[in-house]
Amino acid sequence: MATPHMRGDVTIANDVLADIAGYVALECYGVVGMASPTLRDGVAQLLSRDKLRKGVVISNVDDHSVKVDLYIVAEHGTNLAEVSRNLVDRVRYALTHDADVNVTDVNVHVQGIKVRK
Repeated sequence: MATPHMRGDVTIANDVLADIAGYVALECYGVVGMASPTLRDGVAQLLSRDKLRKGVVISNVDDHSVKVDLYIVAEHGTNLAEVSRNLVDRVRYALTHDADVNVTDVNVHVQGIKVRK
């Protein structure tokens, strides 16, 4: 009996990749939430959970690779470099292993600092 082989391609929309990255970011230590890439009156707008993907920009590098830009609000008093490194590693891992996507770059943009309540 022959083993069936999967034929065809699986396409994952960039919005789905952005959702994955946004949820992973929220789980990271030192991240209070996602922010809009644009500042309104110089102030970061914290996005609600249903709008996380607006704080993530996924850009196609080629047919199999993406670049990720994360716009976050960090927790006051945390080491921003360490938070960023952890975030980069976790997002790269999630997209590579969960979505089988090659991630060329993950850039973290800290749009604001907030005291966690």
